[in-house]
Amino acid sequence: MTRPPEGRQTLRRTAGRTRAQQAWLTRQINDPYVLAAKKQGLRSRAAFKLIELDEQFGLIRPGARVIDLGAAPGGWSQVAMQRGAGLVVGLDLLPVDPVAGSVQIQGDFNDPAMPDRLRALLGGPADLVLSDMAPNTTGHAPTDHLRIMALAELAYAFAEEVLAPGGAFVAKVLQGGSEREMLARMKQRFARVRHAKPAASRKESRELYVVAQGFRDG
Repeated sequence: MTRPPEGRQTLRRTAGRTRAQQAWLTRQINDPYVLAAKKQGLRSRAAFKLIELDEQFGLIRPGARVIDLGAAPGGWSQVAMQRGAGLVVGLDLLPVDPVAGSVQIQGDFNDPAMPDRLRALLGGPADLVLSDMAPNTTGHAPTDHLRIMALAELAYAFAEEVLAPGGAFVAKVLQGGSEREMLARMKQRFARVRHAKPAASRKESRELYVVAQGFRDG
């Protein structure tokens, strides 16, 4: 992990820039993960979250077939390929610039035809399904929790359709944990289900990741 430069940098206030925009820009130029991502040629600071999760749980096996839901801007696909995945298929509603060794497609994972399409692109079922998807936040904690959990549950239902036996699933949730119903379902289908908060996740953020490994087919 590249260390941040000594001292805190500040931005001169520019006309037309709101206080919120000023605060965001100041945070960005002082964020060690943003600086390290730029130095290492990674597409986003979020790439370090997957690196840390992989180091903790051993998610990305050599030659693994990986699906990256909500792939934009491509940071997680990039990391998965760099850490030995055989093929990554990234999917997002937004276009994603090409990532070496991966296939990036623009579309909706809720499309009923999408599981078959992704399996065809992978040449079989997935060994790992990743979801770093998050909705736009409202600032109202209960509403934001419901929205992000709805996405996580949809991603999990998708993963059940495409995972190979022994496969793994990772999805972003919010502190307060995964909903009991979803966790109960996951514990029936996976050998291990845990929560983790990577160091790259900002301290003030309520995000967590649910990590499920050892998928049982049927």
